[in-house]
Amino acid sequence: MKESIKPILQVKNLGVSFSQYTKGLRRRELNVITGLDLDLYEGEITAVVGSSGSGKSLLAHAILGILPHNSSTQGKIIYKDKVLNKKDKMNLRGKEIVLIPQSVNYLDPLMKVSNQVKISIEEKEKANKIQRNVFKKYSLDEKVDKLYPFQLSGGMARKVLLSTALVSNSKVIIADEPTPGLDEKSLNEALSHFREISDRGCAVLMITHDINAALKVADKIAVFYAGTTLEVASAKDFRGNGENLRHPYSKALWNALPQNEFKPIKGSQPLPNELPKGCLFNNRCDKVTSECITVRPKAKIIRDGIVRCIHAT
Repeated sequence: MKESIKPILQVKNLGVSFSQYTKGLRRRELNVITGLDLDLYEGEITAVVGSSGSGKSLLAHAILGILPHNSSTQGKIIYKDKVLNKKDKMNLRGKEIVLIPQSVNYLDPLMKVSNQVKISIEEKEKANKIQRNVFKKYSLDEKVDKLYPFQLSGGMARKVLLSTALVSNSKVIIADEPTPGLDEKSLNEALSHFREISDRGCAVLMITHDINAALKVADKIAVFYAGTTLEVASAKDFRGNGENLRHPYSKALWNALPQNEFKPIKGSQPLPNELPKGCLFNNRCDKVTSECITVRPKAKIIRDGIVRCIHAT
């Protein structure tokens, strides 16, 4: 980890819960994220991977302050050494911290897509040229400039969303599943553009199910499970049979890929209302001990990576 350089954005002990009403109008709190930590550095791409329901998209929404009204948060989100409140997040959103959303429904249905991209461009006198150039990079010809979102194919809409963020002068870009629907050529182009803006000094948080795509471009991989961070490792650690990885889940996730052992992981991720007392992975782990069942591991630094596992060496 980078000890001498401060992260531009820190997520410390983040918790996210939702109020729900059960039979008899009894209210309960559903803890979906617990004790989640993550640091983002300028000039780096950090990819967040994990199965559905692990809290990846909720992390993005918590950073931006766009969680639903029935939610509550704990912990701290720190940007440039300042703990952010709700107003701070609103002021930074779309300016210094930009989201590339998972759903194309975020596009304004009543505005031409070219105009939506131009909103993010600070140099208004150059907006037309900058917008056209980025569309050209994604093989979107001039007729697309005049189209509305409903007239786009899924792949075209995805490229427009990518363009909206890539033309901005943001310091942090959060890309929530930015590559589904892209062909291989467009995928590689999108990833190269993330690398380009990262190399210019921007911190990029890439949330994805596609570990292979993440490994093409990311500097670090954060492995999420059941609403927390189990490991943060260098992308270089994901190789061989996972011997350089620290957490059993990270190794299992890596070895479950088709190009590796294609070995499935037994069991399933626990639901938010059924989280175990100890390690969240204990019911699926081959190394489980009595301590794993009773004690929730704290994050520690092992071999220049961060891991939550009492057995990690």
